[in-house]
Amino acid sequence: MRAITRRIVGPAGPLIAAYWRSEERWRARALLALIVGLDLLIVWRAARVTFWQRDLYDAFAAYDVTAFWGLMAQLMVLASIGVVMSTARIYAAQALEMRWRSWMTEVFVARWLSGMAFYRIEQDKQVDNVDQRIAEDLRMLATHSLSLGLGLLSNLVNLVTFSIILWGLSGVLTVALGGFDLEIPGYMLWASVLFAAVGSVAMEKVGGRLSTIDYRQQQAEADFRLLLVRIRESAEQIAFYAGEDTEKARLGQGFAAVRDNWRQVMTYTKRVTMLDALYTEGAALVPYLLNAPRYFAHAITLGELTQFTQSSMKVRVALSWFIYKYKDIALLRSVCRRLAEFDASLGTPGRPGISLQTQGGEALEVRALEVCRPSGEALLSLPRWRVAPGERWWVKGPSGAGKSTLLRALAGLWPHGSGHISWPAGARMMFVPQRNYLPPGSLRAALSYPAAEQAFSRAECLHALQDVRLEALAGELDRIDDWARRLSPGEQQRLAFARVLLQRPDHLFLDEATSSLDDDNETRLYQNLLARLPHLTLVSVAHRQRVAGFHSHVLEVPGPTLHRAGANDACTA
Repeated sequence: MRAITRRIVGPAGPLIAAYWRSEERWRARALLALIVGLDLLIVWRAARVTFWQRDLYDAFAAYDVTAFWGLMAQLMVLASIGVVMSTARIYAAQALEMRWRSWMTEVFVARWLSGMAFYRIEQDKQVDNVDQRIAEDLRMLATHSLSLGLGLLSNLVNLVTFSIILWGLSGVLTVALGGFDLEIPGYMLWASVLFAAVGSVAMEKVGGRLSTIDYRQQQAEADFRLLLVRIRESAEQIAFYAGEDTEKARLGQGFAAVRDNWRQVMTYTKRVTMLDALYTEGAALVPYLLNAPRYFAHAITLGELTQFTQSSMKVRVALSWFIYKYKDIALLRSVCRRLAEFDASLGTPGRPGISLQTQGGEALEVRALEVCRPSGEALLSLPRWRVAPGERWWVKGPSGAGKSTLLRALAGLWPHGSGHISWPAGARMMFVPQRNYLPPGSLRAALSYPAAEQAFSRAECLHALQDVRLEALAGELDRIDDWARRLSPGEQQRLAFARVLLQRPDHLFLDEATSSLDDDNETRLYQNLLARLPHLTLVSVAHRQRVAGFHSHVLEVPGPTLHRAGANDACTA
């Protein structure tokens, strides 16, 4: 059974085993034991039904009315037991499936959002469509592995139970071979085993590539959905550019990949389905062909023939689990492959590069910093830079010189390069990018981000909105809307400053955070910021000369190399 499991899940095996060793293991094992127990009872009931069918057909053959009504009473009991056990089994399996999926989702989301893994994966393009792997692949892993695992166990129990019945019914088959009589005990059981073995080998030969094709289909479907989402999120920009034809062509290319791969899915599914149908129809004939001569010779009764056929069918189905579940197994293989890739990307250690650490001083220290492009090409060099508490630095330079990349390096988001960055221990930092992020939900949640929605009082939120001239939104603080679309770029940047006033960081880094504002609003924002947070350490990346008056030091980034000027080897603005 372990070999079968390894064949199906491959490198994703540890992902499945992790749940059964986690803090949830006792609840999970208890639910699993309940399901297995119910499966055993269901198999017992199925075995009992074959004896009931034997007695029923014998009663029909003997025209025994009294036995018939007694058997009807037995059927009512067996049916009631079947209803209760089947319902309980499905309920318990669904409960275990959701507990398993919930645990895996919590673990993967926590790993994805820790240590900037989500940012690193996207920047390095290590895996595609992470959202699908979390939302869909984890669901299918729990659903299919539980269904297939329990199905395999149930079929093994069926195999043992009905093999015993079939062995007892088969007797001994005598075959004349080369002048000798060859006796084969339990011949029907061996015929079922041989038939299933041949069918399983044939199925693997015919459908071996189905898991790889399913993997590509999931990838193509996810890529197509992503194109649709991007059009929905960028509808206004596309409309301004009148880019409908281009987007239509791009969607056509994306769906062409879905359609082309689907043809291969159809081809291999056709082969697998055809072989499945041929196997099923052929297997149904075997017990009749082998046992009809015994019945016509009066060696067995009609009831025994019926029991023989039903038991043979149960053994054949149990032995043919791999054949009947091949398409599900192929899908699980592709899911496991995608999750194994995702798991490996989450465990990828950070590449050696720029070193970030905390130290006991009060200043931000940069030493021997070399920032490079992902290709390895040098972007900027900063031998030494010290930002003392309360200093206000304006980082300026031409576009493409590496100003924003410098801020990414300070935030620990840019690993390409070398050097050392030391942060004061316990410092509260906040980075404000040019493009603001507004989470889904209420305006208050967007305003409080990254803190919780209720982290600040209503009065504090209203005061912050007033400070950034967004008092017109005061009445919509609890309204749920798509604020990323509702607010203009300038309003979003003003909202970002309102966040800063609520969060009150020690160190603030602004990356073109006022680029969408007019002169008056930009001036007011800086004035309020410095008035509300007089001890703030500020670093601003900006192009406009008018922000110089709000800074005491200038760091100029001219191009590939970087020099500084100001009070401490820097000029005072």
